[in-house]
Amino acid sequence: MTVLRTSMRNFFAHKGRMALSAVAVLLSVAFVCGTLVFTDTMNTTFDKLFAATSSDVTVSAKGASDTGQTTSDTGRPPVLPASVVGKVRQAEGVKSAEGTVFSTSVTVVDADKDSLSPKNGGPTIVGSWNGNDARTMKITSGAAPKEPDQVMVDADTADKHHLKLGDELGVISAVGTHTAKISGIAAFQVTNPGAAIFYLDTRTAQRTLVGEPDVYTNVNVTAAAGVSDAQLKKNVVAALGAGYQVQTAKETADANQKSVEGFMNVMKYALLGFAGIAFVVGIFLIINTFSMLVAQRTREIGLMRAIGSSRRQVNRSVLAEALLLGVFGSVLGVGAGIGIAVGLMKLMGQMDMHLSTDDLTIAWTTPVAGVVLGVVVTILAAYLPARRAGKISPMAALRDAGVPADARAGRVRAVTGTVLTGAGVGALYLAAAADKAKGGSLWLGLGVLLSLIGFVVIGPLLAGALVRMLGAVVLRVFGPIGRMAERNALRNPRRTGATGAALMIGLALVACLSVVGSSMVASATDQLDKTVGTDFIMQSDSGQLITPEAVKAVKSVPGLERVTEYKTTEADYTTPDGKTLKNTDITAADPSYATDLRTKTVAGDLKDAYLPDSMSVHEKFAEAHGIRLGSKIDVKFKDGGTARLTVRAITSSDVVIDAGAKYISIATLAEYVPADRMPLDQMIFATAKDGQQDAAYKSLKTALHDYPQYTVRDQTDFKQDLKDQIGQLLNMIYGLLALAIIVAVLGVVNTLALSVVERTREIGLMRAIGLSRRQLRRMIRMESVVIALFGALLGLGLGMGWGATAQKLLALEGLKVLDIPWPTIIAVFVGSAFVGLFAALVPAFRAGRMNVLNAIATE
Repeated sequence: MTVLRTSMRNFFAHKGRMALSAVAVLLSVAFVCGTLVFTDTMNTTFDKLFAATSSDVTVSAKGASDTGQTTSDTGRPPVLPASVVGKVRQAEGVKSAEGTVFSTSVTVVDADKDSLSPKNGGPTIVGSWNGNDARTMKITSGAAPKEPDQVMVDADTADKHHLKLGDELGVISAVGTHTAKISGIAAFQVTNPGAAIFYLDTRTAQRTLVGEPDVYTNVNVTAAAGVSDAQLKKNVVAALGAGYQVQTAKETADANQKSVEGFMNVMKYALLGFAGIAFVVGIFLIINTFSMLVAQRTREIGLMRAIGSSRRQVNRSVLAEALLLGVFGSVLGVGAGIGIAVGLMKLMGQMDMHLSTDDLTIAWTTPVAGVVLGVVVTILAAYLPARRAGKISPMAALRDAGVPADARAGRVRAVTGTVLTGAGVGALYLAAAADKAKGGSLWLGLGVLLSLIGFVVIGPLLAGALVRMLGAVVLRVFGPIGRMAERNALRNPRRTGATGAALMIGLALVACLSVVGSSMVASATDQLDKTVGTDFIMQSDSGQLITPEAVKAVKSVPGLERVTEYKTTEADYTTPDGKTLKNTDITAADPSYATDLRTKTVAGDLKDAYLPDSMSVHEKFAEAHGIRLGSKIDVKFKDGGTARLTVRAITSSDVVIDAGAKYISIATLAEYVPADRMPLDQMIFATAKDGQQDAAYKSLKTALHDYPQYTVRDQTDFKQDLKDQIGQLLNMIYGLLALAIIVAVLGVVNTLALSVVERTREIGLMRAIGLSRRQLRRMIRMESVVIALFGALLGLGLGMGWGATAQKLLALEGLKVLDIPWPTIIAVFVGSAFVGLFAALVPAFRAGRMNVLNAIATE
């Protein structure tokens, strides 16, 4: 009880000094709890949505995916004959059965031909208005579509695009473009996670989405009273026989949930990973805080030991303070985490993914996990300072104002840090020298871990040399004030090293990702320049296939030397080693594609792969199945016959564009696949005649004006899009890493605040002999700047090493250009100086307000 009282007294006596450490715990726990609450809420939202929109039993075509979305490479959804509805209705236990039509391979545009598709990647769904949708949608204005020229839109899409009754919309599918006016607006009765939904009457939907009357994509079946979904499914299967996909409501909901599960898990674990980084940075802050508090209370601890306190009691006293800090910060962190989750939901709303706070899900495990994690991490971080406090000798404490440095501990640190850093560098070297990416990635992970720990351990030893070097460049220009700031930073290398290490971690990751991202863009750009021999690429950003009408429009453009069509489909392969590979991709293109994409071959000539009954395979595929030039492969095309194709070329697997592709000509594909089942083009390539590139570019855009679902890009556009995509990803990652950097900044603030308290008497004496307040504040700011630059120097150097090694592994996948983004690196380094200035504002202000006489009188 005495230990607890002492701990509580010390905790509240230094509550100001504990506050920043508590904020570090709070932020880390808040990020963990916020992530868990947010992802749990997302799961709840999707669960409710899928449960509400699933009929008791759903019947769909055999070729449909488990989620019911369009999978056909003809751009049309797999369908059922209308007769299926009658058969289902006759099955035992069926209350009602209704045929519906829907497709996700569509684009909907307004009167100005602007796309109404979600920008967040959510689907655009066009379907027939039916009883199942009537359960989940409420018509808020107008009426459901009944005529061919009518369409109904969901309220979220209408609000976002300012649509109103009577506005004209165009529904673009593989069948063509259908124009209709808005007859009604319907609001979701459940949360809309980001889809844009449009409804037509059934006959119009059949004609617009499929191009055939009397067919359906699904049959929604409702069970009679007392009949379970499982029993109803059995009855329906018995009535229909084989050849159909029949799912219960639970199976449909599970399939839909599984379709978003991968995305959800990636988001969850990525956010938790960044929270873990913040925790690691917070550990340094807590260690620094308790180490300095222990050093400042050396005399007090010595008196406690002199009057009978044991080492264990002193140790427990410090750990009890850590426990109070952990509990306080963690409890506040749980509450802040819920606020972060709500904030993330609002942010997703800005990205068209609407999440309702009514679905806010807080599992009991979330606050428990947050509090336990925060407390355990805090106690572990405080263990070393507590152990050091327990070793204080009563007489040594009464003689000295601080804990003398342990020379043996310094030697152990030097040896340990050197060994760990050397091992890390060795692992990074093995990663860079690896001949397979999978094996090299293991060495890379080990090298990153060991080198990081090594730099953390050896940081205090590096502080002396690096701070002197930085001081000579940055601080000496400020004269005596700069030299004093440098000496203050060197006074306690362990403290400077730990403070710099906290900033080092976040900046090392920033530098690493910057190098990797920049190298990916540079490598892809280099590949484009070397291999792409065409001027223009046309495709749909939403994945919609290119219709024959659009292809015809492109081919009619004057000034083009050639136009190349590009299709993909699936086939079953029987290779020379006797193996059968199911549902394997195959690429069909015009022979001119061999010129449009200058793919390197290791055997044969790629142009020969476009001869009749010929094909190419890539090097790894050939090695795995014993394939050589002249080998025969039986290829059974999806929706077509079986061809016996001769391998005429083997392409290199060391490419980025079309990696792993197996090529045949469109003419060969047409021999074995009926015309009405031929896959539509995924992309079209066009090359202009010499000197006519600019005119052809404008003409292509004009020709595709009536096809707004497709985008025309030249090579410059393509490179810029690639750069923008990688840049957006990096910016998001930098935003998440900002949490760790914020915690590191708090560490700098805390270190300076505690060091000011530690030097109270010294500051008073300097003020007494003529140091002005302005000079004092400048000295503390300069000290903060040099500590921040020390951490930045370590972090950026370490991160560039990691990034360069990672690029060596990417080179094995074809990304061979190493590009160091020096403007970013320099900007981060300079920005670190401003971080140091910002962190010093409050400590410097407080130091400047000290009463000189009281400061001198302080013991």
